[in-house]
Amino acid sequence: MSIVTRAGKAASLCINWFRDVYRNRRLILDLANKDFKSRYAASYLGIVWAFVQPVVTITIYIIVFQFGFRVTSAGDTGVPYALWLSAGIVPWLFFQEALLSSTNSLMEYSYLVKKVVFKISVLPIVKLISAVYIHLFFVGIVAVVFFSFGYPPHVYMLQAVYYSGAAMVFVLGLSYITSSLVVFFRDLTQIINILLQFGMWLTPILWHTSQFEQYMTPFIERLLKLNPMYYIVNGYRDSFINRTIKRIIKNMTLPNTLFSLSEA
Repeated sequence: MSIVTRAGKAASLCINWFRDVYRNRRLILDLANKDFKSRYAASYLGIVWAFVQPVVTITIYIIVFQFGFRVTSAGDTGVPYALWLSAGIVPWLFFQEALLSSTNSLMEYSYLVKKVVFKISVLPIVKLISAVYIHLFFVGIVAVVFFSFGYPPHVYMLQAVYYSGAAMVFVLGLSYITSSLVVFFRDLTQIINILLQFGMWLTPILWHTSQFEQYMTPFIERLLKLNPMYYIVNGYRDSFINRTIKRIIKNMTLPNTLFSLSEA
């Protein structure tokens, strides 16, 4: 099959996908809202728990690294470690939550999957949007925290919209694969959980590359950059800290390529 034929097929699949999403947009939003509210419906604090858990996680990491290990700044950036960590961990928490919930979407909504007329391709999107609500809240919190530390809002922060979109596309592409496989291999969810733990430590979220400069050969650096979350996490830091758009211009096709592959 020629490259032109493959490109045409991929374009056709993407057009059909966007058409399906548009036709089912109200259903998707309704299901996402119900999913978000029902997740904590049985608890006294309700959806407050959705925001408390990530806050506690970030706070623990800040206490351990900034006050326990005395890490005052990230490498040679001069930025307080709390800010540097916050800008990097927020997209990872979104990726983690969205991937795990989207992976189980077909099984969780099995009563809808059995309906012949129901478009099951929208189910991972439902879980993704449910996770986006929390993510948008924390992006806003990060912006407020930066402002309180003397970093006023600037135009480069708008990049966070692009990187949030890139993370969403990446998660959605992966979830179409994982949600299909988990139906036949139920242990996949646990395997993904383990891989996410490794992934967090292999992504420069809690550490800066300059801390391992003696080990950071060009080969290892290229290897780390194969991780799409390396690009997205550092993109968030470009938005809030580094104030540069070079990363977008250089690498903006990666998440979309992965999404196209998963659709094919």
